[in-house]
Amino acid sequence: MRGLCRLLAVAASCALFSPPLALSPVLAKAAPAADVTLTRLDCGLIRANDASSFSDTHGYDGQKLDLPVNCYLIRHGDAYLLWDAGLSAAGLGAAMSDKAPITSTVARTLIDQIKQLGIDPAKVTRVAVSHYHLDHVGQANAFPNATLIIGAADWTLVEGGSPPPPADLPALAPWLKQGGKVQTVAHDLDIFGDGSVVMFDTRGHSPGHKSLLVRLPKTGPVLLTGDLFHTRRNYETGDVADNSASRADMLASIDRFKRSAQTLKAKVIIGHEAADIAQLPAFPKAAD
Repeated sequence: MRGLCRLLAVAASCALFSPPLALSPVLAKAAPAADVTLTRLDCGLIRANDASSFSDTHGYDGQKLDLPVNCYLIRHGDAYLLWDAGLSAAGLGAAMSDKAPITSTVARTLIDQIKQLGIDPAKVTRVAVSHYHLDHVGQANAFPNATLIIGAADWTLVEGGSPPPPADLPALAPWLKQGGKVQTVAHDLDIFGDGSVVMFDTRGHSPGHKSLLVRLPKTGPVLLTGDLFHTRRNYETGDVADNSASRADMLASIDRFKRSAQTLKAKVIIGHEAADIAQLPAFPKAAD
């Protein structure tokens, strides 16, 4: 009976979460021939010497994982948006441990990479994050004058001052303490208003987690997962990390994401999966 109740709860969550057979109007909007490019940036490396937490069904017990951390600079005409802000620059050059359960390092800062592209970092006027975890917001404070775009439920936790770990509140100080502009997203957001860059609801890993759709003129639609999936195994099996805020919401989001990817015929880029990241041009080249 308990198992049946759980199945019914998941089914109900899926039904309420989003229409199962159709894209939302925002996702379905056809983008014009916008001048959009996507450049992947190196935002660090995480080594999980004990990877068991990346599958709540024991798929990674006894295994190790190296998880690249990537951020993405999106140019839309003359405007620049940063998607995710990686690990803190305080980890620059940090030595990796082979014994700690989780260890991390940063090879280059976001600011340095953006300058190498010949772009003034001050031109990055929007920083959109998939969620508030420390490997996704760590260098956000390098762009204090940008508008922070974040899931509404995540921002509620952050504003409360003690969100569940792993958080990095100092990285969000420009918006928490210094009056920076915050745009919260309850469901989906067409960032530029033309369907080319759409932040969409994939809650579950965190209460306000988002993924990103980028429609490129030549490459076509690209879906950046955030932490809806950490690895290709997660994508293929439906395993979820055991620190997810809601497993039921995760399963509903996975269904929505996969249906959207199929309908849009999109290239899926799992943010911590090296083979997926390699589908995009290596820095400093951009996908267009």
